[in-house]
Amino acid sequence: MSSFSSNARRGKSRPRQQHSDVPARRVVSPDEKKFLAGTAVNPHTRIVLEKGSDDLSVRALDLICPIGMGQRGLVVSSPGLGKTTFLKNISNAVTNGYPDMKVYCLLVDERPEEVTDFTRSVKARVYSSSMDQSQENHIKVVDTVIAEAFKEAAAGHNVMILLDSLTRLARVHNAQHRGRGRTMSGGVGAGALEVPRRIFGIARNVEGLGSITILATILVDTGSAMDNVIFEEFKGTGNMELVLSKELAQKRVFPAIDVLKSGTRRAELLFEPEEYRRLELLRRGMASMNNSVAAMEKLIEMLQKYPTNSGLLESFSGRTV
Repeated sequence: MSSFSSNARRGKSRPRQQHSDVPARRVVSPDEKKFLAGTAVNPHTRIVLEKGSDDLSVRALDLICPIGMGQRGLVVSSPGLGKTTFLKNISNAVTNGYPDMKVYCLLVDERPEEVTDFTRSVKARVYSSSMDQSQENHIKVVDTVIAEAFKEAAAGHNVMILLDSLTRLARVHNAQHRGRGRTMSGGVGAGALEVPRRIFGIARNVEGLGSITILATILVDTGSAMDNVIFEEFKGTGNMELVLSKELAQKRVFPAIDVLKSGTRRAELLFEPEEYRRLELLRRGMASMNNSVAAMEKLIEMLQKYPTNSGLLESFSGRTV
């Protein structure tokens, strides 16, 4: 298996100078080369989470941040707002509704008890490297999942990776990169985030092949300057963003989704025209409230009133919320 995270060449090679800053060329697997050489297009096949779960959180996600096959999504959250619960719910919805889709849950530098809870809560395969394990093991586990994803997607299958968290993965690579160059603001080494960006960037829909969807949590408001730099580095690199709201969580409004800040680029490609028109009416109505708490409370009220999202959208003929 080639190492996606490593810059070292496998096999025999000339010994490098001890303090050289020039990395050896990384070995690229045939599956990786085939998939990444393909033509990436916008996601256009929707993953309907409601198909596999009637949980309000995934029904809300279908309306606010629809997910397509090949989506590259960030789940932006302060600590303690339920981001891991969201990933569990998404995992179970996809494995129930799309049994042919390969779902990998990837937990990096997580608390051991959280790994146990996550593993017992989902049907998908969980790959983990808990906080008591080495940075080298964290990287090895990530490489294993990436290699599996390339293998499946290159063969024409659709893959989903649920990563918790991109922040901790970036910290691991920053620690591994220490001493190789200058240190930037927040204690982040120059070039330290190159590999995490490359990992997140493999998510795509490829013509004639399969797709890799990545939904990754990323932390904000932790009090860490490094975490702020990591977030700024990844902000805008995805094509879907789910933002969780501390204000909603404090008011005990769950799911705590900030509907005014969350969304999916080119979402119109994922819906039939009439369905999308009605969805836009719903979103405009919530946006007109200019208050994320009131907007989410209204959406929850409608989700409880209508047992299906199609029924909810059909209630919009020409009116707004």
